[in-house]
Amino acid sequence: MIPVYSPFLDDQVRRYVLDCVDSGWISSLGKYVREFETSFARFCGAPYGVATSSGTSALHLALVVLGIGPADEVLLPSLTFVATANAIRYVGAQPVFVEVDPATWCMDPADIRQRITSRTRAIIPVHLYGHPTDMDPLLAMAREHSVRVVEDAAEAHGARYRGRPVGALGDVGCFSFYGNKIVTTGEGGMLVTTDPALAERARFLRDHAMDPERRYWHPEIGFNYRMTNIQAAIGCAQMERIDEILACKRRIARQYAEELAEVPGLTLAPCAPWAESVYWMYSVLVEDGFGMERDQVMAELCTRGIDTRPFFIPIHHLPPYRSSVTLPVSERLAARGINLPSGTGLTEDEVRTVTAALRAIGKGG
Repeated sequence: MIPVYSPFLDDQVRRYVLDCVDSGWISSLGKYVREFETSFARFCGAPYGVATSSGTSALHLALVVLGIGPADEVLLPSLTFVATANAIRYVGAQPVFVEVDPATWCMDPADIRQRITSRTRAIIPVHLYGHPTDMDPLLAMAREHSVRVVEDAAEAHGARYRGRPVGALGDVGCFSFYGNKIVTTGEGGMLVTTDPALAERARFLRDHAMDPERRYWHPEIGFNYRMTNIQAAIGCAQMERIDEILACKRRIARQYAEELAEVPGLTLAPCAPWAESVYWMYSVLVEDGFGMERDQVMAELCTRGIDTRPFFIPIHHLPPYRSSVTLPVSERLAARGINLPSGTGLTEDEVRTVTAALRAIGKGG
C-alpha cells in the first residue's frame, strides 16, 4: 500500500533522541526545547516561539493569552479539522463559520465581512492543506474592527503569502507537529508571535502558571501544555533539513500537476499567484466529468494499493456544532475532495502509479 503520508525521519533524529536518553533529560527540561523554539520561530519570521504538547493546545493557549472568552465570537472556516473549533469552545467562545473561496479553498475575505459583529473578538484563518489564506484583506478588516488574528498554520509549515512566511502575519500563529505534518515531533505544536508580552504569558500558562521566581507558587490556573525534550530533539533534527523536506513536497506537487493536467473531471490543487503553497497534502476534486463519485474513486484506488483521505467534513455538519448555516462552497469541496499520497518519501515511480491509476479509472482511461 502506498501510504497517504509517512514522516521524514533520518539518522540525525535517532542521534538526537538517543542524546536525550543518554543525558537523562527526557521531559520538558533540556536543551532541545529552547533550540527548537528558536529555530522554528526564526523559520517563520517571528522572534518568539512557545512549544506546546499539540497543535490544539497551541490554538487554545493563543486564544487564552489574547483574552478571548465567554460571550465572544470567533470567525473560522467550516472546512477545516475540528480542533480549530474545539479550541474556541475550550475558552467558552462561540465559533462562527465562514465560507471558503472556491479558488483557494481557504477562508473567503468577502464572507468574513458579512459575519463580523460587535461580539467578534478574533478571526482564525486556516491555511488549508498547505495553501495560504488571502491575508491582506483579512488583516485590514481585523484592524478596522479591533479584532485579533490567530493563524491556524497546522498544515502549512514553510508556506508563504506574498513572499512572507505564514505564522507571523497575525497576532499569533499556531502549528501542529503531529506525525503526518511537514515537520513532526510525533505529537506537539508551537505558537509563534512577534509580541514579547504574548510569548511570555504563553510560556507562563503553559507550565501550570508557575511563578518563574518562586517554585510551586501558582497565582493563576494554568495548563500542562509542555513539549518534551525528546519531541523537541526530533523537531531540531527535522529543522536542519527543512529546505530539503520542502523541496520534496514541491517536487511531488509538480509531478502530480504535470501528470494529471489532462485528466477529464479532475480539478487540481490550487496555487494562487500571490501564494507559495507547501502542498501538505496534494489534493484534487472529483468533478462530474470524471465519470465516478469521489468515494468510488477512493475505493478503487484502495484496491490498487493506494491509500487516500477524503476532505474534512465541514464542522457545521458535525453533531457538536450542527447549525442551519449554509456554506455551499465548503460543502461541495468536502464532498468532492481527495487527498492523494503526499509524504516526503514518495518516489517518482509511486507518484506515477497513483496518476496512472487515476487516468485508468476515469472517463479518459
